[in-house]
Amino acid sequence: MLAGVCAPNEIAEWLSVKTLRRALFLLSLFCFTLASARADANWLQDLSKAQAEAKQSQKLLLLDFTGSDWCIWCKKLDAEVFSQPAFQAYAKDHLVLLKVDFPRKIQQSPEVKKQNEELAQKYGVQGFPTIVVVNGEGKPVGELGYQPGGADAFVNELKKLPKS
Repeated sequence: MLAGVCAPNEIAEWLSVKTLRRALFLLSLFCFTLASARADANWLQDLSKAQAEAKQSQKLLLLDFTGSDWCIWCKKLDAEVFSQPAFQAYAKDHLVLLKVDFPRKIQQSPEVKKQNEELAQKYGVQGFPTIVVVNGEGKPVGELGYQPGGADAFVNELKKLPKS
């Protein structure tokens, strides 16, 4: 064999390793996307729908002011709290979830952008992530941000908030 030239069996082996790596990468990307979509399925983006649901179910409304595609602390909050079973179980019984997103790369409708800007102004949001919890009438009952300790610590802080 000449130097720098691969034998056919070496090429086949290299291609199979490369193909396997690609397949594993695509599988992991698919699983991540599926998990993110499943976690986001519980989050509303329309304030009027979220308020109506909060009133009807007599739950608090949690507004997550986030920069979902660029804010590192927002991503940590999603990974460590919002995507965890402890938070999801608590939220199912006690909260209506509204994502108030300020992405840099994700396109939003003009209506959603306007709604989110008005909400940020109304609740005096200065940075991300900011979590504002309101009752069904829109009256703030608490404000949180990222904190260490994961979902259990976050849920414990939510439990301290007044219910109306």
